Amino acid sequence: MKAITVLGSTGSIGRQTLEVATWRGYRIVGLVGGRDARTLLDQARRFRPPLICCHPETAAAVRPHLPVGTHLVTGVEGSHEVATMEADRVVAAIPGFAGLAPTRAALAAGRHVALATKEVMVVAGPLIWEVAKESGGQITPVDSEHSALFQCLQGEDPAAVDALVLTASGGPFREGPDDLSSVTPEQALRHPTWSMGPKVTIDSATLFNKGLEVLEAHFLFGTDLARIEVVIHPQSLIHGLVRFVDGNIKAQVGPHDMRLPIQVAIEHPERPATPLAPLPLSGVWEFQEPDQKRFPCLDLGYRAGRSGGLAPTYLNAADEVAVAAFLSGKVPFTAIPEILEQVLDRCPQTRLSWDTLELADLEARAEAERYTLRR
Repeated sequence: MKAITVLGSTGSIGRQTLEVATWRGYRIVGLVGGRDARTLLDQARRFRPPLICCHPETAAAVRPHLPVGTHLVTGVEGSHEVATMEADRVVAAIPGFAGLAPTRAALAAGRHVALATKEVMVVAGPLIWEVAKESGGQITPVDSEHSALFQCLQGEDPAAVDALVLTASGGPFREGPDDLSSVTPEQALRHPTWSMGPKVTIDSATLFNKGLEVLEAHFLFGTDLARIEVVIHPQSLIHGLVRFVDGNIKAQVGPHDMRLPIQVAIEHPERPATPLAPLPLSGVWEFQEPDQKRFPCLDLGYRAGRSGGLAPTYLNAADEVAVAAFLSGKVPFTAIPEILEQVLDRCPQTRLSWDTLELADLEARAEAERYTLRR
């Protein structure tokens, strides 16, 4: 029986991870749940882990109702304590920059991380690999696209790989309207194929999510940006492809169900059965080129990757601010790429290090806030 911890247990990936845990009979030894007291308590009562963590402001609502044998810790230090517990897998699913520190702690403790927080690789990929190498920690990707590439690359000679191909649904505005300036948060949150949290759903609507995934693939697999492609695949059934130098293409196909890549990341190299129905193979599957004029955020991801250094950190921080501003009605949808580009233009030519990373994140957020106020 595998023992796992889940960082970000109350979010979409965290909840689905716990569904997989019920399939497989995993022993849950630690949960990090943030501010959602009700969901975290439900999970604690069901799985009875010895340790859980929440935001300090939520502790008073959680502590009196914990089951016997479950201990509560709080804040950043608490999340690190959970992340470094003895476990077969640590599922890292705390969204955004906030997920970096506990993921780093887990890897520094030599844990095997099933990584769902793409921002970890985006803002600190080279540094994260250094930590893993020093400690013996391991990483398997959870994102459906990177799980697909990971599976397609198994057993292949890296020298035989010509290109990695990420697929994108195109989001809710793939077919229009041409003018995106008046779309509402409600419209942007209606993803055509996936059920995700609000931040990643808006990033999918702007195609910035695919820009992040390009950067994640670049750092995760050590592949040049020039050899990472993006295609629109509205059906979201082919999650990633690898093109080889001999002309062959290998693809990973599956339903739009994140429980499958979660199980792959936890169980690799095993492939145990799931209770899901087989995917029907009938129907029309199509590919299209992304419209980078309507969705400039994708190209900004490539630009940040080519710039290197702190540019991915600046871009990621700016997007977190811009998306929050759009969701709260402070800026229009079309302001998101404008804010990202202006913040990226201000990125200093500073070497990426653990010492520069956190300050860069704060500086980029401040820049994005200033641009938001000017709108």
